[in-house]
Formats: sequence, structure tokens, C-alpha cells
Amino acid sequence: MTAIKTRESSADSSGPEPRSELPRLGWRGGLRYLWTQLTSMRTALILLFALALAAIPGSLVPQRRISPVRVADFINEHPTLGPIYDKVGLFGVYSSPWFSAIYLLLFVSLVGCIIPRVGVYAKALRARPPKTPRNLARLPAYAKAEIDNRDEDLLGRAAAELRRRHYRVDVSGDSVAAERGYLREAGNLVFHISLVFVLIGVAIGVLFGFRGTSVVIVGQGFSNNLTQYDDFSAGARFTEADLMPFSVTVKDFDVRFEKGPVQRGAARLFRANVEVTERPGAAPHQEVLEVNKPLRIGGTTVHLIGHGYAPKVTVKDAQGNVAFSGPVVMLPQDSNFTSLGVIKAPDARPERLAFEALFLPTAVLSEQGPQSVFPDALNPALFANVWYGPPKVETGKPENVYSLDATGLSQLKQSDGQPVRIALSVGDGVNLPDGKGSIQLDGWVRWVKLQIGDTPGVRISLIALAFAVTGLCLSLFVRPRRVWIRIRDAEVGRSVVEVGGLDRADARAGLTDDVAELATELSRRPEDVSAT
Repeated sequence: MTAIKTRESSADSSGPEPRSELPRLGWRGGLRYLWTQLTSMRTALILLFALALAAIPGSLVPQRRISPVRVADFINEHPTLGPIYDKVGLFGVYSSPWFSAIYLLLFVSLVGCIIPRVGVYAKALRARPPKTPRNLARLPAYAKAEIDNRDEDLLGRAAAELRRRHYRVDVSGDSVAAERGYLREAGNLVFHISLVFVLIGVAIGVLFGFRGTSVVIVGQGFSNNLTQYDDFSAGARFTEADLMPFSVTVKDFDVRFEKGPVQRGAARLFRANVEVTERPGAAPHQEVLEVNKPLRIGGTTVHLIGHGYAPKVTVKDAQGNVAFSGPVVMLPQDSNFTSLGVIKAPDARPERLAFEALFLPTAVLSEQGPQSVFPDALNPALFANVWYGPPKVETGKPENVYSLDATGLSQLKQSDGQPVRIALSVGDGVNLPDGKGSIQLDGWVRWVKLQIGDTPGVRISLIALAFAVTGLCLSLFVRPRRVWIRIRDAEVGRSVVEVGGLDRADARAGLTDDVAELATELSRRPEDVSAT
């Protein structure tokens, strides 16, 4: 006690013992730590969630590749917020550095997580089942039964029974060790590898794919080049040379609507008869294009996604010259195809003309005004307001063909100050007041909207998703289990067979019953088993 007290006093007099310095991590250790954190499952889940959040602005903010006009309008309308969005890349979310960084980090995290697990799984497949524990009674599932010593080949019968139940068996001494459920980890690996291929397929589609739409008037055609698209979006690695040089001519478009009292006006048929020329100089061939039945031309897919009406009008200016003549595409606004559009005659002289038009396939005048009561063209009519103004200087800036920019224009009015409103049936024409010109409705035609696109990585993603679902099912429904059987002497002429089981998936449903059934099966005499 005296010596101990002396050591304590000397320690007190010398103050606290100096703390041992921890070894420095070093740059290699730092990189190893970062790699460990990046390849953890928690990091992969965080990156997956971050990728989902990063994709949200792409659907809320107009994207420059899809609609550059809307982006320019957004910047003009928001002079403070627009440049900030542009600097941080919100007008090009999916090609921005921060979105690409999250995507690549998720890819690296998955790969780094898979590679070590493949090695561990390969070792587990070659390894023998673990040795039998000393005390099987401590296992979650345990059963025992007394047997007759006349059964000398009990271990062999136990091994055969376990193999019949798809266990891997190892007989050692007086016990049998068995294990099954290796497909569970295989399912996990297949699921994670499939996710990597899903990301690869999405990356290929984003980099090399394209999608665009074009409105084609019946009787006219579409050639697969950039000038024919109304809107177009493509990947960062896409070039115009990737477009296949085919053409599609819409020869006819058949539309049928329900005319009976039940579901009146419901669509019954949309079918376009088209002529396809797959390459310059090739012989054209006839095809039928329907909703959900696209055309596949090489790797490009052509879908029918919409249709509408295009009234054919002729506009003459104040000098009697034809300022505009032809069909004008109008956009449907309801199920009865009430269609809005703009007729522009910028070449009219001495003043340009424009008309805000309303086309009604089956026109009826009511107290609420003109309206369409049926989607088919049973009584087509055109209603329009008139605008005029001095000729506009061409700036080359694109403008929306479906809306009217009234800057520099005045609405044409009657002598009493009321706006001039025109109502035309097919074949009717009217002279505008004050000698401004005239307009005539010559007829109407239909138009169809085609969606043309190619997503080269979609097959990779779909196949990978199928494998991912298969792997997920294996990981959910395959239950890895370990079973041990030991035989020990009990009394003269009798022995005890012990069976213990362990469910490695923490889902012990049926494990106790299986262990008890196995013990009962082994307790039966060989001749009884043979008879059964």
C-alpha cells in the first residue's frame, strides 16, 4: 500500500500524464477514408436522393435545349432572377456540372460498393459451411429426438435429407453442417449491377438521343432534318449527322367520332396513311400510323400524338394583291375541337394585317356566343378579329406562330367604335372596312402532330430494370439458413439427435417447424422411411 501511495503522489506532483499522439492519417489514409465513405450504402442512398432532387428544376424551369424561346422570354421577364438561373445552370439542368457531378458520384459509389462484395461472395461460394456449435440449444430454433443405435448410417441419411432440401452439406465427425440461400446475396449483386447498367443506359440516351415534334398538314410531308422540327431537344454528343435521312408524307388521315347518344363525340379512330422513304433514292412504301402503334425507321421512332384543323384562307391587302394564301394550323382548346390561331399577313401593303381567329368544326351561335358542339367538321366556321399596322422590320428573331404580338398594331374598328368581327363559312369572303383588304375562307384540312425520337440506351435500361426486379425478388424471397445436426450417446442402445437452425435473414418464419420436422424425420427407423 505504501508503494502504491508513493506512485500516486509522484504522479500527482508531476501533473497529468502527456497524451499519446495519434498517428497521422496521411494523404493515402485520407484518400482511403474518402473512398470508404463514398462506397458506403448510406452515401449511395444520399446521392440517389440528391439526384432525384436535382432533377426537379428541369421540370419547373424552361430548358434551353427544349425551348430556347421560353428561356429568352423568362430572362426578359425576370431581369434579376433570370441571369442568376443562367449562371447556376438551371436553364440546362441535365447538362450542368453539378448534376453531372452527382450522377458520376452515384455511378462511382455503386461500382465501388459492388466490386468488394463480388469478391466476398466468390469466397463464400467456395467456403465450407461453418462448424457445428458446441451448444445447439442456444440457437433460435432447436429440436432433439431419441433414436435407435441400430441406424448406423444416420449421418449419411441426414446429409442426404439436407441435400434434398437444397443445402450445401459438410459431414465432420459426429455432426453435419449445412447452409443454403446463397442466391440471396446473388440477387443483391444483380440488383446493384443492374442499377449501374440503368445509369449507363440513361447516360447513353441523354448524350446521344434526341426528340422533337412536327406539325404536318395532311397532304404534305416531313423530312428528317432540323429545319422541319417545331421543337427539338438532343443530347450533348448528338450531331445533325446522326439524323437518318428519311421522309414521311401524310397521304390521308381518318378520324371518326361517336355520333350516338351514348358517349357522343368520343374518339373512335385516329389513323394516318403515310408514305415512307427510308433514304434518298429508295422506293417509297405505304404504312399505317396510329396512336400507340408507332413507325420504326431504323433506330428512329415516329409517334402520332395529336391532330387538329387548319382552315384554308386567302388574305388580300388594300392594293388587291394576295398577301397570304394557304392553310393555317390552329390549336384545339377542348374536346369539341374549338381551335384558336393567328392568321398573319406581314407582306400586306401598305399596311400589314393579322387576324385572331377562332375555328369551330361544328359551329352553333348561342347566348354565350359562337361555340362548337361536336368535334367533327359538320358545320365549319371561322370567326376573327382584325389587326393592322405599318410594315415590321425583319429582325430574324423567332416568334410564336400561334399567338399574336400586338406591338405596333391597332385593332380595326367600325364607325361606332366597336371592333370588327368577321364570321365566315366555307366559301365566304368579306371586304374589310376602310379598304384595308379582304379575307376568304376557302376550306379546311386536318393536321397531325408527329413525335420523332431516338433513345439509343433505352434497351439497355429496360433489360437492366428486368434484371433488377429479378435480383430484388431473389433478395426478398430467398432466406439464407444454416442447420447443424449432431448425434450424441444417451443411454445403452439409444442416442439423441440434436438439430439447430439459424436464419441469417432475421425472418424466422417456418424455421422452428422445419427444424422440428427434420428432427422427427431423422428419428424414424430406416425401414419405416423406406416403406414410406
